[in-house]
Amino acid sequence: MTAHSKLKEIHFTFVIGIMLILMNGCGNSLQSTSTYTILATIQLPPPQLTGNISLEATLAERRSLRQYGEKPPGINEISQLLWAAQGITGKNYPFRTAPSAGATYPLETYLMAGNVTGLESGVYHYDIASHSLKLIKRGDHRAALCNASVGQKHVKEAPITIILTAIFQRTTNRYGSRGIKYTYMEAGHVGQNICLQAEALDMGSVPVGAIDEDQIATILGISRAETPLYIFPVGYKR
Repeated sequence: MTAHSKLKEIHFTFVIGIMLILMNGCGNSLQSTSTYTILATIQLPPPQLTGNISLEATLAERRSLRQYGEKPPGINEISQLLWAAQGITGKNYPFRTAPSAGATYPLETYLMAGNVTGLESGVYHYDIASHSLKLIKRGDHRAALCNASVGQKHVKEAPITIILTAIFQRTTNRYGSRGIKYTYMEAGHVGQNICLQAEALDMGSVPVGAIDEDQIATILGISRAETPLYIFPVGYKR
């Protein structure tokens, strides 16, 4: 085999590998596995790709925030935060803002809105493919989420909370038990994106891992295929 032929074979193998990842990972994960009733759909405005603060300054200023000001976020801030968490960034393929093992994307993102300008209080599922919110439960459920977070009062006081759940099977189907580890890693990637985007918006957040998964699953109304992992109360600084 000539060097040229060998190079062509390597290139072909690489292209086939990428295609398999996209078919088995990105494509399937963009399809919702939810069985709940969609009460309304809210199209989010496009995210902004430039800001007023550098990445370096954002990293330097980021701190866990548990006390929030009275100013409510608006739909533009919601759009930006959710895009930073799991938004699509690929031009030709649906790659996202956070890395995922094998592009399997096991995470789902929910928004609990309690006090948002221009958005009804309720529980929403973030539809990544269309960058929209699907209202799945009406009403202010922050008190219930607080109870499911061992009574951490900032969960009740924050105007919004972003909730990450995992469908582990998306990743374990490819990587076996190591897929569980990869899923938790991905939740960390997404969580940091949320915290940094909040800081860039002059807001703040705090990662909360002390949660009762069963209670949160009941609040969200999700199936047993999904496991709540991580929540992020977000609000403007005082």
